[in-house]
Amino acid sequence: MLRLHLRLSFLVLLAAVTLPTTGCLFRTRKLDRQFSNAPLKSATQEQLIDYLNSQAAGTQSLQATVDIDTSSEDPKNGQVTDYKEIRGYVLARKPEMLRMKGLMPLVRNTAFDMVSNGQEFKLWIPPKNKFVVGANSVHNYRPDKRLENLRPQHIYDALLLREIGSDEIAVLENGYETVLDAKRHRVEQPDYQMAVIRKGSNGWFLSRKIEFSRSDLLPHRQQIYDQQGNVVTDARYHDYKDYSGIQFPSSIEIERPREGYDLTLNILKLEMNHALSDDQFALEQPPGAEVVHLDHSDAAAAKSADGHGKYLEK
Repeated sequence: MLRLHLRLSFLVLLAAVTLPTTGCLFRTRKLDRQFSNAPLKSATQEQLIDYLNSQAAGTQSLQATVDIDTSSEDPKNGQVTDYKEIRGYVLARKPEMLRMKGLMPLVRNTAFDMVSNGQEFKLWIPPKNKFVVGANSVHNYRPDKRLENLRPQHIYDALLLREIGSDEIAVLENGYETVLDAKRHRVEQPDYQMAVIRKGSNGWFLSRKIEFSRSDLLPHRQQIYDQQGNVVTDARYHDYKDYSGIQFPSSIEIERPREGYDLTLNILKLEMNHALSDDQFALEQPPGAEVVHLDHSDAAAAKSADGHGKYLEK
């Protein structure tokens, strides 16, 4: 108590000495960070996991009509190229089946047709008369050939959030996200951020980070990491709607930082959990098409690194 009285006496003395000379002992300034005053919802870690797992378990297939926006970065020249919006169709079926088809603007001819079964993929590009085949995993990442590192599995993983399995560890953190308020001002708002940790070939690593909005308790962002701690996919989910009793985002942004491209799927029509046959995921090599084997290219790249071969150019 004596110490408290001494401290108060010191503050009074300091004010008496300072006020006559400066006219003010303190000044008030605006916060650098502006915070949202929107009403927030609360949930426990268990509730968030239960919701995520139930939604994942309840989504076995989807077929969607989408508008596709894409852009690609060229760090060497400091440029970003935006491609025209094209109409597309997406089929997905668990566990890892995906088909995605894009149409040329106006004429509606096929721009590309891509299928994947989780292990390997095929890509038909009619304007270039090329038929590309390869494994979904990239064994030899090639910075000089960024587009050759793209895989349909990246889209599938962003499109359908996986369950948090019994072999994974989830850790919940109270964080912040940047949102727009009623006056379209950028403000910060509390959110939930769930880190999902799993065991890989080199030990435990951060596999995913899922951000839940406190406005609706829905996943609004998912970051997927490799075992070296690099963000390989950054997906954002906007404007959730009810599709046959399942809450699903009507706009999905998929960014691949390492390859320097992003892809936005704006959903025009979506049907959930309809039966999809194997034939709907079949893509045969067209007669006369130039065949490109990415796995052969990877082998050539590795051989070239040892001085015994050359890259297989496309």
